[in-house]
Amino acid sequence: MSTKRSIVFFVVVALLFASTSLFAGGRAETTGEIVLTWPSIWVGQDSKADVMEEIVAEFNEMHAGSIRVIVEPQPDYDGYEDTIRTRLAAGQAPDIFTFKLSPTTAAYYGGNLLMDFSAELAQGWGDNFNQGNLQASTIGGATKSLPYEIGFTPIWYNQDIFNEAGIDRFPETMDEFWEAADKLKAIGVVPTSQMTGGTNSWTSMLWYTHFLGSFGGPDVWERGFDDPAFEQAAAVLKRLYQDGNTTRDAIGADAGVSGGHYQAGRTAMFINGAWYIGNIRDNSPEVYRATQLAPAPKAGNYHGHQVGWLHTNLAAAHTNDPARREAVIKFMQHLTSPENARRVSLAAGSLLAVEFEIPADVELDPLQQQFIQAGNEAEFLIDHMEASMPVDVVYELGQAIGAMVLQDLSPAEFVDMLRAAQ
Repeated sequence: MSTKRSIVFFVVVALLFASTSLFAGGRAETTGEIVLTWPSIWVGQDSKADVMEEIVAEFNEMHAGSIRVIVEPQPDYDGYEDTIRTRLAAGQAPDIFTFKLSPTTAAYYGGNLLMDFSAELAQGWGDNFNQGNLQASTIGGATKSLPYEIGFTPIWYNQDIFNEAGIDRFPETMDEFWEAADKLKAIGVVPTSQMTGGTNSWTSMLWYTHFLGSFGGPDVWERGFDDPAFEQAAAVLKRLYQDGNTTRDAIGADAGVSGGHYQAGRTAMFINGAWYIGNIRDNSPEVYRATQLAPAPKAGNYHGHQVGWLHTNLAAAHTNDPARREAVIKFMQHLTSPENARRVSLAAGSLLAVEFEIPADVELDPLQQQFIQAGNEAEFLIDHMEASMPVDVVYELGQAIGAMVLQDLSPAEFVDMLRAAQ
C-alpha cells in the first residue's frame, strides 16, 4: 500500500522569449551503437552523484549494444554553466545536458538548436510531471526542455547554536533579527553565511531576494529597478556584510566556502535548496540534525513568503536522425520515470518536478519534510534574480555587493550598477 505525498510546488516562471536562427544538426548513426554524451554536474561530491550513476548504468545495461550514455564529469558548477552557455551560443548543444531556464537561456528555444519533446509528452509521458512546472517550461507551444529539479530556498538555521545564544525562536522582525545577531556574536558565532563569488553570488543573491520579496511583494521583479524595494533590500544586505554579521572571507567566497562555514558551525544561518540535504547529512550530521527552516524576517510589508523557481531543466540537442532522437527520448523517459525520480529525491533530498508516490513504509528525510511544510505554508513564492534578470545583471551582483561593502557605496549606487548591466 502506498500513499501519495506531494513534494513539488507550483512555480510560475516569467520568461522573456526571443527567437534566434541557431541550428544544431544531428549526427546520423543508422547502424551500430548510438552513443550519447552527457556533461553532468551530478558527479563527485554532489548529493545526486551515486544514484545518477546507478540510473545511467541500468539504462546502459538495458540497451547494451544499441544505446550507451557516457557521462562527462563536470564537478565545477559555475564552470559548467559557463560551458553550456558558450556551447549554446555557438550552436553546439551537447547530446544531453541540464541548464537553468531564464530570460537569457529561453532565447535558445528559437530555431532548431534544442530537441522539442512536445509530441512524446502529449502521448502520456507528460503526465509524470507537475503540470505547472511543465507549462513553465513550454514556450510558444514548444517544450524544448523538461522541468526536473525545483529550487526552493528557505533560511536554514542551527537550532543548537540558537539555544546556546539564548534565542528561543527564529526572528520574525528585523529588530528581532539584529538582536539575535548580536547574541550570536556574543558567543563567538558569525550570524550568516554570505558570498560574492561564483557566477551568481549564490547565497547572498538568495538573501537579497528574500528581503526584496518582503519589501516589494510577489510582483517586484516585474516593476524593475525603479521600485524602491531594490534599494531597501540592498540596505539590509549591506548591513549583513558589516559589523561581523558575516565571515571575513565573504567577499570573493564561493558556494563551498559559504556552505562550509555553516557545516562547520562557524555560522548560524545559511540559505540553500533541498538538494543540499544529502551533502550536509553525510558530511556534518550534527549540524544536519540541528537544522531548522524559516522564512526571512519581515523587513517590509510582506512576510511568510519563500524563494522558489525551476532550478534545473533537462535538455537535448536537436537531431535529424530518427534513431538518435528515439535513443534520447528513451533515456529521458528512463531518467524522469516516477520510480527513478523517487530514488533521486529520497537519496539526495531534492524536490523534483516529476511526481511520484512514496510507499507508506518509507520514511521521508526529516529536513526534506520541513521543506515540504515550508512550501505548503508559504504566503507566496518569488523567483530569485537568476530566474528573473538577464545573465549580465546576475554577473554584476557580486561586483555591486563588493563595491557597496568595500567602497561604502550607497544602496542607490548598488542598484545603479545592476541597472547599468541590463
